[in-house]
Amino acid sequence: MKEFRTNPTGLTTKEALQRQEQFGKNELTPQKKDSFFHKVLHIICEPMFLLLLVAAGIYFILGEPQDGAIMLIFVLGIISIDVIQEWKTDKTLSALKDLSAPHVKVIRDGNEVTIASVDLVPGDLMMIYEGVKIPADGIVIKCSALCVDESSLTGEAEGVWKITTENVEPSTDYWRKDYCYAGTLAIQGTATIQVDKIGATTEYGKIGANVASAPDEPTPLQKQTGSLVKLCAGIAAVLFALVGVATYINIPDHAFGDRIIESILAGITLAMAMIPEEFPVILTVFLSMGAWRLAKKQSLVRKLPAVETLGAVSVLCVDKTGTITMNQMTVQDTWANGGDTNHLSEIMGLACETDAYDPMEKAMLVHCEKLGLTKDHLFGGKLITEYAFSNELKMMGRIWLHDDEIIVAAKGSPERILTICALSADERTNAEDKIREMSEQGLRVIAVGFMNPKTESEIPEKISDCSLTLCGLVGLADPPRESVKNDIALCNKAGIRVVMITGDNGITAASIAQKIGMLNADHIITGDMLNEMTDEELCEKVKDVSIFSRVVPEHKMRIVKAFKQNGEIVAMTGDGVNDAPALKYADIGIAMGKRGSEVSREAADLILMDDNFSTIVYTVKDGRRVYDNIRKAVGYVFTIHIPIAFAALLAPMLGVGPASLFLLPLHVVLLELVIDPTCSIVLERQPAETDIMDRKPRNPKEKLLNASVLLKSITQGLALFAASFGTYHYLLEQNPENAALARTMGFAIIMLANLFLVQVNSSDHDFAYQSFKRLVKDKVMWTVNIGTIAGLIVILYTPVNSFLKFTPLSLSQLFTALGIAAISILWYEVVKLIKKLNK
Repeated sequence: MKEFRTNPTGLTTKEALQRQEQFGKNELTPQKKDSFFHKVLHIICEPMFLLLLVAAGIYFILGEPQDGAIMLIFVLGIISIDVIQEWKTDKTLSALKDLSAPHVKVIRDGNEVTIASVDLVPGDLMMIYEGVKIPADGIVIKCSALCVDESSLTGEAEGVWKITTENVEPSTDYWRKDYCYAGTLAIQGTATIQVDKIGATTEYGKIGANVASAPDEPTPLQKQTGSLVKLCAGIAAVLFALVGVATYINIPDHAFGDRIIESILAGITLAMAMIPEEFPVILTVFLSMGAWRLAKKQSLVRKLPAVETLGAVSVLCVDKTGTITMNQMTVQDTWANGGDTNHLSEIMGLACETDAYDPMEKAMLVHCEKLGLTKDHLFGGKLITEYAFSNELKMMGRIWLHDDEIIVAAKGSPERILTICALSADERTNAEDKIREMSEQGLRVIAVGFMNPKTESEIPEKISDCSLTLCGLVGLADPPRESVKNDIALCNKAGIRVVMITGDNGITAASIAQKIGMLNADHIITGDMLNEMTDEELCEKVKDVSIFSRVVPEHKMRIVKAFKQNGEIVAMTGDGVNDAPALKYADIGIAMGKRGSEVSREAADLILMDDNFSTIVYTVKDGRRVYDNIRKAVGYVFTIHIPIAFAALLAPMLGVGPASLFLLPLHVVLLELVIDPTCSIVLERQPAETDIMDRKPRNPKEKLLNASVLLKSITQGLALFAASFGTYHYLLEQNPENAALARTMGFAIIMLANLFLVQVNSSDHDFAYQSFKRLVKDKVMWTVNIGTIAGLIVILYTPVNSFLKFTPLSLSQLFTALGIAAISILWYEVVKLIKKLNK
């Protein structure tokens, strides 16, 4: 890349577009999209479509080009539905990918804007701060205490302190201190970096360009549905042979060649009826549409399998600040050790960052402003050095030359600050009593201290070496979100344990936990207690603990492991750089969209765009809804395939001739045209069951098609088979010459029963009319229902009926078919009533 002149207003939009055309996108390998032809070819290679094409070919061989042509038209219809469905799914997944793609702040047209990292171009000025994964190689133009973890490139664990390109000394080192590299992590400070190299030309790109991405592992649901399809295909292969032999025996008067072809045709009909090829479609469509609906509700799914796992979550580990609370801090109470509140507030302000982004420090500076302590006064002196905050120390300090004296201004957790303060026994007791009093009010307590070294050489090297005078205590209020109490009650009812994780002390956390109705609010484990415990002890303790206080991010991993060891499905929230390992290890890692670091978002399965606890609860609820609907759709597919498969199996076994068979391959294809949109559109849209959050979390090891779902599907399928095939067989026995009428009645019963089946199976508890009422204004449901009825009218009462070997039904025959269809399905409403009465 060539050198670019630095312009403090950044690139213009026009320049950025020109450079993108010249240098391309900031990605290691350009994203390849499947062509339309490739998608169609992939669909045609499915076993179901191969069978359809073979059947169409046989019709042409038999000298029935009309039937063969109709088969091909139907095949085109099903392919069109599948291609449209796949296109919609790809579009949804692509939109979700764009939403969750890494973003970076840049200066363009003189304004600070956020763009997708992939749109960075050489010459862009990017703004880097703590927690950002650097997306491109670039020169450090400006920086403030910037420390970068470059271990992903260099293998060195220690952070590298960066300096501006103006201040750098000549060096022969390959890794420059005035340069930042793509794929590395800003762990402290801020900087403005001018992009130099992007994509495969970066140092990271040179290493990673040739590394193939790991193949996606199939999810538990995909494995289950895959094995179900294989099992059905295996059974279909056996029955194919059986039906073929039976058909061959049934037509001794046909020529040998014709007998073979008719036998294959009968076998193909059964095989097509047996293979539930809708299963993979159901999974992809339901999960992607579920993820899209969640995105509209501020919950962004980064990994699609997370949608299926959500319904099984049994433990929610959540950060207190900003998730349970509003993250709107205010200084509510102060206690000055010597009674000088102004001095306490001044030292507190001096201990804050000049450009505060932490809500707590912002609240402190607002409090100072109210007392007339302006930023100009506080930060008008010279900053000599600072003690950076760390999770281990839980305190920080800044050293100023202020009003001609050196001041070490320190603040942090009272437990840690008090250890470096010179206090008498009485002063310590007073301070501890005040800490307890403030904590019991649910306030976050911060201790403030100072010292006055006479010269710069007397400034201690580390904050822990200081000997401070205690100024006093500051109590900050961060009230719980209004909806949290109801959400906690809902979680308790749904069998989901809510566990609060906080850096605050236990008393403050317990006070807030009691206010919001958390169970076991007095069961607390502190970070120090956690350090003393073995993994086995922790596994035992977490069984009834609701609060982990004074926790550092490294503890989160142990907490998650302990819960998982106990067989729990854990969702864990996090926002910091160090939270990433725990988020990755949790069953569902939840990162914060507003205040979360880029690294935590990359590690998470889910990003909360509004950082709100209510959104987590809604997400779990919708995860349960999606899983419920997948189960209903799979059950529906089994149910509707039973009458089709049994009809294709039983007719040849009963000696019915090929010309009089109930279902020919044409009819199976026609039914597939109805089944696909019904299960992938109508059932996906079903709202949550009324009792969805009254149930315990489902067992993740439970099969999708468990015994009760299988029993229900088989009994419903057999009832529909008895009704449709019984009517067909009865009419065929009455008049063997009028096979078309028998076939039409049986087919009409299956088509009409399908409409009732969807309504009955929309809910496991509510009656069909209640399910219908809930979606009465849903245009999609009406479109599918009216489309089915219109389709039936077209195939019965237009010239199409002769091609399909149907005959028009009289009005009384049509209403008879409707009545039989209703009875064959609506009997299950009585089962629901009995279940309700037995509760």
